[in-house]
Amino acid sequence: MKSVMKNLFYRIFLWMFIGLVVTFATAYVTSLNTTMMTNIFSGYVRYILIIAEIGIGIFLSAKVWDMKPATATCLFLLYTFLTGLTLSAIFIVYKITTIRFIFAVSAVLFGIFGFLGKILKLDLTKISTFLMMMLIGVLILVAVNIFIGSSMINTIISCISLIVFLGYTAYDVNRIKYYMDYRGDKVQNLAIIGAFSLYLDYINIFIDLLHLFGGGSKD
Repeated sequence: MKSVMKNLFYRIFLWMFIGLVVTFATAYVTSLNTTMMTNIFSGYVRYILIIAEIGIGIFLSAKVWDMKPATATCLFLLYTFLTGLTLSAIFIVYKITTIRFIFAVSAVLFGIFGFLGKILKLDLTKISTFLMMMLIGVLILVAVNIFIGSSMINTIISCISLIVFLGYTAYDVNRIKYYMDYRGDKVQNLAIIGAFSLYLDYINIFIDLLHLFGGGSKD
């Protein structure tokens, strides 16, 4: 059983890594193309991409166990590609050295909380409700701040969101161990949905840290 679990975690983190490579490579290449950047951020294209991301994410999470492994994998990679397109602006706004530093810090924090989630013998399911309540609070603050435009509220949002996704990192890693009890026959699908969950955690941790410690724009 330990070897099976070790292999599963290897697959999950491999696919997560591939997803991050796809996202950041797409974001960087896109940022170098002025025409693509203009098309994405000057009209409705960005919102269409965001809606497509949300739709794919919901569909993948809800239907992953009914999908063929190849379908789940393709949807995951498509999601990471679309995220790269919408994330490309960071290479315009922030210095590349800042992005690298925040990426490294995100990796360290992600690793610490992921490790805690793996070694804890407790079932962390109970904290998921608390994390979801905090996440809903963040979304409400985001909606309110659209009309207020307060930098202080933005900072509060990033701080709360960072706590939420660090918590979700531990929770998601912990949850993977329990999936094996009833989804052991869907190893590749489990690897993809596990990678997808942890990918989302990492991306949000990275964005929150970038907002908090990015140091402003290049200019």
